[in-house]
Amino acid sequence: MFYFIYNILSILLFIPVFLFNIGRSLKLGWPLATAERFGFVPRSRLAKIAGRQVIWLHAVSVGEAIAARPLLKALRCRYPNHAIVVSSTTETGKTTAGGFPEVDLCLYFPFDFLPSVRAILSSVKPRIIIIMETEIWPNFSHEAARRGIPLLLANGRISDRSFKQYLKFSWFFRPSLRCFSTICMQSEVGRERIAAIGADPETVRVTGNLKNDIPFRQVNDVERKQLRASYKIPADCCVLTAGSTRDGEEQYVISTYKELSAQMDNLFLVLVPRHTERAAEIATLLEKAGLRFRRRTALTDDALLRHGEVLLVDTIGEMMNLYALADFAYVGGSLVPFGGHNLLEPASVGVPSVFGPHMGNFREIEALLLQYGAGIQIQTPDELTTACRALITSSELRRILGQNGLKLLRDNGGATERHMEAIAGYL
Repeated sequence: MFYFIYNILSILLFIPVFLFNIGRSLKLGWPLATAERFGFVPRSRLAKIAGRQVIWLHAVSVGEAIAARPLLKALRCRYPNHAIVVSSTTETGKTTAGGFPEVDLCLYFPFDFLPSVRAILSSVKPRIIIIMETEIWPNFSHEAARRGIPLLLANGRISDRSFKQYLKFSWFFRPSLRCFSTICMQSEVGRERIAAIGADPETVRVTGNLKNDIPFRQVNDVERKQLRASYKIPADCCVLTAGSTRDGEEQYVISTYKELSAQMDNLFLVLVPRHTERAAEIATLLEKAGLRFRRRTALTDDALLRHGEVLLVDTIGEMMNLYALADFAYVGGSLVPFGGHNLLEPASVGVPSVFGPHMGNFREIEALLLQYGAGIQIQTPDELTTACRALITSSELRRILGQNGLKLLRDNGGATERHMEAIAGYL
């Protein structure tokens, strides 16, 4: 009865969803890819995976694609003859996954209309489907289970804010969760939460966080200078990279930078918004603040930036380099209620970070970072200036926090192998 009602509603929503997709794609400058979003993939593209068993991994956007990278590498190493397909909901996620050499084919995830789901499953013919981080679609999961395709949830998490909503709509999620063969949650808290929502407890296991398995290393002075040179940043300045900033918090970063650069003459800011389409909006904020800046796409071979200026990054896929060239970082989405972003990215290159109180999407990582003393958490925008000043004026503090971050990653790996043990039972 649940799926009957759901599909009746899907039919009623068909035209609104179709129009919304067109409008959103045009607004963001994404390819329409309408046929693919309705489950129809050209034969010429499917030729890349023809004749091989297919491992299909779905990563909704950039963050999930990056988190899946250790797992994709392990899958390619252990199953070299299988084809690896990665789907995404967003253009940026698809572009990110398309840059991974482990991936044979990137697709848009289909709308959850039954004909769309059936069409793409019939075309791709996956041997197993791996869904990253609690992305649950009723028709897709039910149809996969009906066809006997093992469905595995990887790196599952349920944030504090989301849990109440999931519980309220557990009647909606329970049928889909029961379609999963195995559910891998990041923590014991996650295991308890997803069972409370309706998952079969027998299918749930705690495997840790794949984001803890990102490669880590200490960036040396030579590499840092080379990276700065490639972005036209002076080698002798103290660089703050503000990464994955969200609407409403760039003004705090800009205000802090303007105040500190007036007091210290060797500062430089790299400002990286989470969504590049907001670059024009942020450029206006910089102009109003009286700060000179240059966009990443406007860098030339001979024009070197100067102390006190700003590099506004309007490209994707460069976040790790931009953390690696920094002396310290601010991790965005945390001074405004967006749930934060991955604190392990700067930690993985020995760079200490400052972050705010809104870390609901990364509670386990937040706790680890505080436990190991690998960053500074602030509670209000006013504290951002104080925290940044402390890191600017003490290279020893930066060194200690950076080394603590590397130790955190050394001590807390292993999630990839635990996921692979779960996957191996189906391959």
